[in-house]
Amino acid sequence: MLTWAHVDRHLRNSRNYWLATVRDDGRPHAMPVWGVWDGRALWFGTSPTSVKGRNLRRDPRAVVHLESGDDVVILEGAVAGAWSDDVLAAYAVKYATDAAELPLERQPDGGGMLRLQPVTVQAWLEGEFLPSGIRFRLRDDGTPVADGRPSMIAELTAEA
Repeated sequence: MLTWAHVDRHLRNSRNYWLATVRDDGRPHAMPVWGVWDGRALWFGTSPTSVKGRNLRRDPRAVVHLESGDDVVILEGAVAGAWSDDVLAAYAVKYATDAAELPLERQPDGGGMLRLQPVTVQAWLEGEFLPSGIRFRLRDDGTPVADGRPSMIAELTAEA
């Protein structure tokens, strides 16, 4: 099974993250976002008037996955508005741009960035799907706890 260090490294090093939300009529919506993984949560930004921004304001539950279908990491959790000067600085370094040029503005309510606090993280390697798959549950403090195999893998092995 994969380790948390493997998952953490891929989350930190990814350039693009695919964010899935649900529209008010139940249709799914997926879009790539830039983001920063701080070891406990994924920070990203979007306009509050964008489809994903409106979806998250109405229903903060979301799924994020990395671009690779061969080295899979999937986060599930809730999104909340937040702000962190440290994350803004990390964002500017990661995307090689001036922080003032990023489309992130501190809001009067303390928001301006969005923070996905995952509840579960699933990961596997496509070439080693069954032996590598793992699911982590994250405690409130962000500490990962291995929680066995992802549900899809458990269902496949139960049928065998």
